[in-house]
Amino acid sequence: MQSIPVDTARLGVLRCAIAPEAKISNFETQEVKKDRDGNTVYSVAVTVRQDGRRISVIEIAVAGEPKGIEEGQILKVTGLTAFAWAMGDRHGISFRADAITPVPSTPALNKTGGA
Repeated sequence: MQSIPVDTARLGVLRCAIAPEAKISNFETQEVKKDRDGNTVYSVAVTVRQDGRRISVIEIAVAGEPKGIEEGQILKVTGLTAFAWAMGDRHGISFRADAITPVPSTPALNKTGGA
C-alpha cells in the first residue's frame, strides 16, 4: 500500500462533519480497532472545501481519541497521509493523521459605545 503525504494547507477549510467515533474492526463481535501500540483508532468525518470547488467529505483515522472536537468545528489535521487500497474489484483511498485538533474560535469583539 502506497502512502502519499497530503499538504493540508492546500485543502482549504477543514470542518468536522461527524464527531470522532471508535472504528470497529469486527462488526459481528463489535471489536474496536487498535493500532500497533494498542491505542483505539478513531474515525472523524471531515468536510474539505477548496476555493470555488464543491465540498467533499473524507473520513480520517487517528490513533487515540481526539479531544474537544464537535460537529461543525474547524479542525487542524497534522500529518495527513492518503493510502490507495484495493480488495478484489473494490478500490479507494483512505486517510490517516497523526493528530486532529480543534481550532480555537476567536471571540467576537465586544462593541462598547464610547462617550
